Amino acid sequence: MEKKIGCYICTGCGINEALNVKTLTATVAKEQKIPLVKNHAMLCSPEGVEMIRNDMTSEGVNTFLIAACSPRVHVETFRFGTPMIERVNLREFAVWGQPDAATDKDAKEDAQALGEDLLRFGCIRVKKMNNPEPFEDPGLSKTILVVGGGYSGMTAAKGAADAGYDVVLVEKAVELGGKVAKMHRLTPANPSLPGKDGLQETGAKALCLAVETHPRIKLYKNARVKQTVGAPGLFDVTIDQAGSDTVERIGSIVVATGYNLYDPNKLGHLGYGASPDVITAWDFEQMAREGRIVRKSDGLPAKRVAFVQCAGSRDKNHLEYCSSTCCTVSMKQALYVIDQYKNEASTCVIYQEIRTPGQLEDFYRKAQNEGVVFVKGDVKQVAANSGGGVKVQVADKLLRGDESMEVDLLVLATGMTPNIDTTDPNVSSNLNLSDEERAKTVLNLDYRQGASLPSLKWGFPDSHYICFPYETRRTGIYVAGPARRPMGAASSATDAMGAALKAIQAVESISRGAAVHPRAGDLSYPSFRKEGCTQCKRCTEECPFGAINEDDKGNPQFNPTRCRRCGTCMGACPQKIISFANYSVDMIGAMIKGCEVPPAEDEKPRILVLACENDAYPALDMAGINRQKLNPYIRVIPVRCLGSVNLVWIADAMSTGYDGVMLLGCRHGDDYQCHFVRGSALAEIRLSKVAETLSRLQLDSARVRLTEINIMDVDRLPGLLDDFVKEVTALGEQPYKPF
Repeated sequence: MEKKIGCYICTGCGINEALNVKTLTATVAKEQKIPLVKNHAMLCSPEGVEMIRNDMTSEGVNTFLIAACSPRVHVETFRFGTPMIERVNLREFAVWGQPDAATDKDAKEDAQALGEDLLRFGCIRVKKMNNPEPFEDPGLSKTILVVGGGYSGMTAAKGAADAGYDVVLVEKAVELGGKVAKMHRLTPANPSLPGKDGLQETGAKALCLAVETHPRIKLYKNARVKQTVGAPGLFDVTIDQAGSDTVERIGSIVVATGYNLYDPNKLGHLGYGASPDVITAWDFEQMAREGRIVRKSDGLPAKRVAFVQCAGSRDKNHLEYCSSTCCTVSMKQALYVIDQYKNEASTCVIYQEIRTPGQLEDFYRKAQNEGVVFVKGDVKQVAANSGGGVKVQVADKLLRGDESMEVDLLVLATGMTPNIDTTDPNVSSNLNLSDEERAKTVLNLDYRQGASLPSLKWGFPDSHYICFPYETRRTGIYVAGPARRPMGAASSATDAMGAALKAIQAVESISRGAAVHPRAGDLSYPSFRKEGCTQCKRCTEECPFGAINEDDKGNPQFNPTRCRRCGTCMGACPQKIISFANYSVDMIGAMIKGCEVPPAEDEKPRILVLACENDAYPALDMAGINRQKLNPYIRVIPVRCLGSVNLVWIADAMSTGYDGVMLLGCRHGDDYQCHFVRGSALAEIRLSKVAETLSRLQLDSARVRLTEINIMDVDRLPGLLDDFVKEVTALGEQPYKPF
């Protein structure tokens, strides 16, 4: 279909007062050769939208340039059933971000130049963009695989099946239920509700029955995932059940493999091994389930029980994190003792800090009211008593003295570790695993980057911990329950439903050829001009999501449904052979060159700002909304991710005469906030190689800077821009500036 562009310039919200709209119109019509240009006093009004829709019918307009307010507002208003839309942010950047433009002549001149350049950028973008054709494959599946038949896995499987999706559930044990099925009771899910303040049944039997009889759930027990090949919607998963292999076509995957308990043999400082009457909370739970809370040493009733918190958790020598459920589990188990031995029971919880979030605070009060004693202190010594039980010495932090207590049992609330295989997050080569090692992996992924899921520093699966808690760095694969982070049964159920919904969202998006988070709905995906490929492998190594493998010749082998459309591969490619229909090296390069750079004698610098669309651009946007003055000499071009920035754009900017280039992107490092995981980190690595090139061009490397920004940095952002403009100006005249 032939592209017919219509440009629509809003004159409301102060645009007409701050800018010369007639000149803006001429910039589009005469300079950029887009003949159909219309103005409206309120483009977002029903009348303004109707004007545009009429042009769709009468003029055949199918590509839209909306020059008005931020692209982050009125999204639905300007959705005309096509992705061929570009929004030019005149209001926030050239009007509200230039608060003196309506009253000051010089400020008005600078705002006008800014508005015209923004329109030039928009015109070039719509000329260069093409309508993306979504990826299609007749073999796409919407079946959801759940790995793990414990409480989280069964909840996820049942939730997805109840929503109308076929589910394949794989459990390595011979029976479903996991650890919850082996527990005596659960802490109340809603302790604040009347009648719900007591301990509750696990409900594991009923859940197991519901899963085993559900018509949409195909169950594999005593089985494991032998291999996972392909991509979301096209996963071919080989399941080994008792030595017999079955291949299932899978759309998305939920991993709910639960947790392991920290090794108590490492807790000798808490008395483990000093006496058989020093046990773990799990051992105590089994004892309570059997109905006999007794001393391990001699089988006599255990009426005096002490519980030690943070046994291996929140300890730099063991697990540095909180294991989340230990406090409430110990309270629950203390109530077991009180329930069995009534007035003869004596229970004590030795703690560092009690953590009972939300309604569980009511459960804490219940334990206190039932007679559980809480001592804030450190266990200093544990010794076996000759007559059974143990003697515990505690340094009381509140009473500032040592206490000695004799108990029948000392119960250690051991920490939780994820029961899932992960790899170093920086791994970039295939893992040549032995058969024995592969037998230990959960999914056995056939990815260039390895068979396991990339991890965070404590072995939990890697994700964007702020915005996308269920995600992994493998598209279409989600983690739920304690495999994702320590949590109890109630939280696991909620978590499992969240992961199931994400898995459903993934298969539905993929069936439309659309991307998942964070560019949800994007129909574009990269194309590769393979005849220009030099097999440098940078795209395959730098893709954060394993979307690119290699064929036998070393050429990139693309998996479209793994792709999250960040463009990191495009930024990595030195040959510029990778591009998207609506985002390419050529497009952004042309936009950069399209800026009207004033001659040196005007003393009005031009600073190119390549702003990440996830955090940096919204922060700039909100600064404008807040009427904070944005430096009039900056020219902002949003990019999908700093990982998509190709170094040729820096050369384009310098040769065009820009005085400096600032890259605004997300925080990187151990606590990264990049929505595409490694984008800003890769941009910094690439920029480290620019300094030498700039020096050869007789340009100071200080003219190019990467600055970490998050969406909350609105107040400090204008100052950062002003400081950079001053620093670049102080470097003197840019030798490539036009005369």
